[in-house]
Amino acid sequence: MEWGYTLAGLFVGIMIGMTGVGGGSLMTPILIFVFAVQPAIAVGTDLLFAAITKAGGVWAYWRHGVVDWTVVKRLAMGSISTTVLTLWILSTTGVENGQHADLITSALGVALILTSSALLLKGFIGGLLQARAGHPIVSALYRVRQDEQHKAVATVATGAFLGVMVTLSSVGAGALGAVALLFLYPHMKGVEIVATDIAHAVPLTAIAGLGHATVGTVDWSLLSFLVMGSLPGIYIGSHLGVKISDKVMRHLLAVLLLLVGIKCLL
Repeated sequence: MEWGYTLAGLFVGIMIGMTGVGGGSLMTPILIFVFAVQPAIAVGTDLLFAAITKAGGVWAYWRHGVVDWTVVKRLAMGSISTTVLTLWILSTTGVENGQHADLITSALGVALILTSSALLLKGFIGGLLQARAGHPIVSALYRVRQDEQHKAVATVATGAFLGVMVTLSSVGAGALGAVALLFLYPHMKGVEIVATDIAHAVPLTAIAGLGHATVGTVDWSLLSFLVMGSLPGIYIGSHLGVKISDKVMRHLLAVLLLLVGIKCLL
């Protein structure tokens, strides 16, 4: 079984290297549906897996000065508090004994469908908002990002939502966070969006993962095999990504996540 975990880590690492997406989105469903790992343990283990695999990216982006730490702090103000609250609720209601398996699987399904939608419809949604700029709801959304105070509150609220979703499903810190930042901070460059999103995702997944560890829903042996496979996988994927269309890969990944998300809800 250990070689299977390592191969799973290798596969997910390649996907991360090629597309920048796929850590929690792919690893947690693989652990649950392929290896029959208890949902809570799959989520807890994958959270630490995500923190480890993304940590190097934060260092690289920080050195290049493309992380907006003000935005990271705003997201963290919302996410850390809801992460701690969600962990407390799970720990006091028996998550370590296999409780909430259905809740976690359903949350995973919702998160995967939202992530898939974000990947597939990101450009479409942006065009739709521009085309409907005069609509009252769209106008209200634009006013939120034009007012600094409202934008700060919306960013904290986004972080709070991500904290709950990530703690329950290990999914959402990447694609969902990036889409929210694209709308709220249109002046930010693409690389700044990615860097800021990852800079927030690492401490969020680390805190959520360590929280899961305190209640016994992290399999350390499993984690070691996953990381062992992922590190060379990310290296391989980063080289393959140069040769394969990122757009094609993201669409294929989005369709896969959508199908897995639907399966989680059935």
